[in-house]
Amino acid sequence: MHVDHPYLVGLIGTGVGPSLTPALHMTEAAALGIPYLYRTIDLTDLGLSPDDLGDILAWCERLGFDAVNVTHPCKRDVIAYLDRVDETAAALGAVNTVLFTESGRIGHNTDTTGFERAFRTGMPDAHLDRVTQLGAGGAGSAVSDALLRLGVRDLTIVDIDTARATELAAELSARHDARVTTAGTDDLPDAVHRSDGVVHCTPTGMAAHPGMPFPEDLLRPDLWVADIVYRPLRTELLTAAASAGCTTLDGGRMAVYQAVDALELITGQRPDPDRMIRHFHDLVASHEIPIR
Repeated sequence: MHVDHPYLVGLIGTGVGPSLTPALHMTEAAALGIPYLYRTIDLTDLGLSPDDLGDILAWCERLGFDAVNVTHPCKRDVIAYLDRVDETAAALGAVNTVLFTESGRIGHNTDTTGFERAFRTGMPDAHLDRVTQLGAGGAGSAVSDALLRLGVRDLTIVDIDTARATELAAELSARHDARVTTAGTDDLPDAVHRSDGVVHCTPTGMAAHPGMPFPEDLLRPDLWVADIVYRPLRTELLTAAASAGCTTLDGGRMAVYQAVDALELITGQRPDPDRMIRHFHDLVASHEIPIR
């Protein structure tokens, strides 16, 4: 299908220059016959801050942008400048996709739908009775909501910021018919021991934050492990988990599926997820773009 409307899309955040998102969007749009230009709006390079979001969005509208993706540290702050936020994003209190429409600026969150789709396709047979999640930040909020939509019955959230974890658990309990509790880092071994799976949502394991989020001896063959980090794609956690016989899910699939959902919101055309996953791995293998 050929689409005549040329799309102009941006990515707002700090340090977004090396992001995979522009390449993923533009390559898939080209495959769909959609004219599509995607540009980064790096707050650091421009000497701007989240306080400037109102002006940034206004200029994007004036310059003819159809949409913007929003990443750290703007996902929560951007809501104040929107006319409407979809139900899921409103519940999460975070937006990563903004559409500029005739009826105003509309916010969505494809981080949570991206993880949900990634998990459904990457771990379709995983047991979901009891799950432990490490991390209660912005990404953790999106992931935990997805886990409960997937059917997790008992979710334990572990974060060094106990107040943040407690607040997130209360919000989730109010929205979902499931048991959501918190645990301190000292209680992590017991939580993992009682769980069917573990989801890791902290920066530990990224290139700039190497290491393991918890001791390797907590891993066992009947435990599944998901990591949302994708720089590197095979984190120390996933490498150790695979060696221990665990079923694993890397962060690349979530990164792709959030882009799939965003591209569909922007263009109205459904991308080919398998093709985008292949392209993602080609980029990683060729180092055309550094992994973030």
